[in-house]
Amino acid sequence: MSQHRPVPRLDLAPKLKRPLSLWNPLDYLRLLYWVFYFPQALRWYVDTFGGGYIPPKEMNWRKGLELLRQNLVQRQLLIQGLMLTIVIPVAFCGLLQQIGFEIDWSHVALGVALGVAGGLGLGVAGAVALGVAGGLGLGVAVGVAGAVALGVAGAVALGVALGVALGVAGAVAGAVAGAMAGAVALGVALSVALGVALSVAVGVAVGVAGGVAGGVALGVAIWRPENWLIGSLLNLRHLQNRSWLFPRITLIPIPYLGLRLQNWLEQDWEKGLHNINQLLAYTLQFIPVVKSVNLVLAKAPSEQLIWRISRLAETPFDWELLRFCSASLNAVFKSNAVEFFFLFPRHWRQQLQANFITDTRLDTPARAAAAGFWHLHEKEPAKATEAFAVVRSLLYGEELFTLAQILTTFNEAKEPAKIATLEAPSTPNEPLLHPLTWNTINALRRVVEDARVVQRSVSRSTRSFALNRALGELETILNHIETLPEAERELIKDIAQTWQDALLQIAAEIGDISITKPVTNPYVVGDPVEGNRFVGRDDILRQLEELWVMGQQLQSVVLYGHRRMGKTSILLNVANCSGSRVKVVYINLLRLGSPQGVGEVLMAISDAISDAIGCPPPDDDALLNLPYRTFERYFKQVVETLRETSLQGLIIALDEFEKIEELIEAGKIPNDFIGYLRGLVQMNSQVAFVFAGLHTLEEMTADYFQPFFASVIPIHVGFLQPAATRQILANPSLENPDATVSDVPDNEAVDFPLDYIPDALDIIYRFTAGQPYLVQLVGFQLVRRYNDFVFEQEHSRDPVFTVEDVEAVIKNTEFYQRGRYYFDGVWGQAARGVSGQQEILKVLAPHPDGLIIEQLRVRLAELFRESGLATLEEKQLEEALETLKRHDVIQQKDEYWQIIVELFRRWVLNQ
Repeated sequence: MSQHRPVPRLDLAPKLKRPLSLWNPLDYLRLLYWVFYFPQALRWYVDTFGGGYIPPKEMNWRKGLELLRQNLVQRQLLIQGLMLTIVIPVAFCGLLQQIGFEIDWSHVALGVALGVAGGLGLGVAGAVALGVAGGLGLGVAVGVAGAVALGVAGAVALGVALGVALGVAGAVAGAVAGAMAGAVALGVALSVALGVALSVAVGVAVGVAGGVAGGVALGVAIWRPENWLIGSLLNLRHLQNRSWLFPRITLIPIPYLGLRLQNWLEQDWEKGLHNINQLLAYTLQFIPVVKSVNLVLAKAPSEQLIWRISRLAETPFDWELLRFCSASLNAVFKSNAVEFFFLFPRHWRQQLQANFITDTRLDTPARAAAAGFWHLHEKEPAKATEAFAVVRSLLYGEELFTLAQILTTFNEAKEPAKIATLEAPSTPNEPLLHPLTWNTINALRRVVEDARVVQRSVSRSTRSFALNRALGELETILNHIETLPEAERELIKDIAQTWQDALLQIAAEIGDISITKPVTNPYVVGDPVEGNRFVGRDDILRQLEELWVMGQQLQSVVLYGHRRMGKTSILLNVANCSGSRVKVVYINLLRLGSPQGVGEVLMAISDAISDAIGCPPPDDDALLNLPYRTFERYFKQVVETLRETSLQGLIIALDEFEKIEELIEAGKIPNDFIGYLRGLVQMNSQVAFVFAGLHTLEEMTADYFQPFFASVIPIHVGFLQPAATRQILANPSLENPDATVSDVPDNEAVDFPLDYIPDALDIIYRFTAGQPYLVQLVGFQLVRRYNDFVFEQEHSRDPVFTVEDVEAVIKNTEFYQRGRYYFDGVWGQAARGVSGQQEILKVLAPHPDGLIIEQLRVRLAELFRESGLATLEEKQLEEALETLKRHDVIQQKDEYWQIIVELFRRWVLNQ
């Protein structure tokens, strides 16, 4: 069985360990070699020793002079280049004069001057390359006198000068391999066109020979066949990693290079990409590189395709490589070559170019994926969306399609009002190809949320803090922009800068605020939240609206969730979603105390109904003596009242419905009570029940709720989402603000005058997991701490809560004392029902990241052994884990069981 040779790691960069010296003659020879045989070394030298390379599009006289003033290495390089530009043409022309040519030294000086001037606008590396090569060619061409000499020697010299300057030195100035298709086409076109032009121009004086010589010289200078020939002979068996004769400047493909690249990429994609970037950086072998990459990608497994192209796009030396993984390199060559036939009329060239398709192609998955990355880099997210749509079914395809969609939407928003209306798709599920990008997308989503507050709020304080948060998020994005993948980096940078400029334009009209009195605490701890303070449950309210307002008949519902999740708040605010034609009656069964019979329960329900719709309740004695019969008659009156008042329906909300089972078990109410309520609902479709509690009906230990099993709709009340948590904390409503903010017009509402940095909001969510009671408690304690520090202790501080503030609050023992209702409630519930729940929590508490099931079994066994108790059976363990999971106490994440709420974990740890 044959084995592949290990993939070599190419290192084609120069091996110079020090800057060039003005006083070392060998360094001038090295520089001369670089100019004519290794021009990429000039860019490397500037990057390595000279403080960085400035692309020619960004270079100008001011930047050039400033760079020379500040950088000794680049200043010395320019001096060395100027010396070579002057000395070499003079020496060469002196040699020509010795062998019989007549030299006009004033013209030599003119040619040298033109060579120097032509390079200065390209930066130091470009100036040296173009100046030396151009100075030599122009100096010789202009300085040689005589008709024959001008025709032959001049044409050859000009051909060499233009070939080196345009084909090699110009490539250095432009980033060597960038737009290599254009460089190749330029070489072909200029070889022919200038050859023809020179033949016509000097053919009368010197015959065809001079013109042909010029054209041949230009073609030789661009294609450099001698470099290819020598380099190919020395690199047939394997590439000479450190050979000074490695072919750096020939466009002709090196023999077997494409085959080698294919083998390397197939064996080791990462090392193959490194070698490709080395070839692009230090040679002109763009054509075999493009062909090899395309061939390997065409054969790549579908599950690896997008990942491979993403690695290709991670740090490519030349982004044109991504372009030509989709577009046709051959078509671009031909189109560019036509453009340089400047002797043809322009409309002729345009007609010829129309025959060549140079756009990206989406006809294969590999081409579509490469096109997507290319268009992201070119800041064309709409085209990227179209390209990624082709590969949505592949691994990571949906992620990139969604990313392109979001960036398209974000890129179109230029004004604050437009930003505030943006609705972006949610983040795809893990694993993610670009997790850092999605963190940035989430930050931009937070900017959208704050922009929405800026646009919609009538409170100047709320608008001011929202604006500051948004600007802070954008500043953070821009400060860390270099950490993002290169494909989408510049596009996201443009979006962030555009949004930043748009929001800064409205900063002046919002103004600043000052706090002169203790801040009214808007957070509600323990009690139900009502009115404007009730936020974050839009999804549940929307479901209830669909069941009660949009449906044909009212549907009974059970709201279930763990303690302090906000079920009571939902019931008290549910009327806001039910409309004026559906009345909601709220009964908290815990307030019944210890009723002596079912009549007292029905009495509480009757009183609540009477308050809601104005139907007088039945006599108390009648309910106590004949409860079922009396309430049934009253129920018929209620239905009639609904019809007379044109009400659509009545919702009877029973909070803490587990109390019913307790009363049945205690013998206070009959076993058929739930069946009786179900019978009432069946009498009329205008009445429905809402049961709110810890369990679903199916989870109840007895069959008392069996009559409702088939008809009730369970709705889970879980943790708040991050956006809802952020809204509750950063934009709470002050029902009675008492003018805590100065300089606010009387007709302008006053909102919460304190703010949070984004990291503080994030850490609160991490500590609470969006548990509503704890979120409110953290906010409550933060406001108390602020008022005490500023108005009691009379210290000065910014009205912005930080991570340090949050950590100070949760480390205070007062926080856990105030939160004991939640902590004790969850802990006490774990002691009921399936055994082993509390023991599981004790074992998990020391491990924030959780334990896998095998580790959990071992530690539970140790705990039970130390306690002298019997170890849990496997079935008991599974039931205990499932119960805690169903009650939102623990979760299984990547095979690890962990406590969901970090604050509860810490509380358990300290018990």
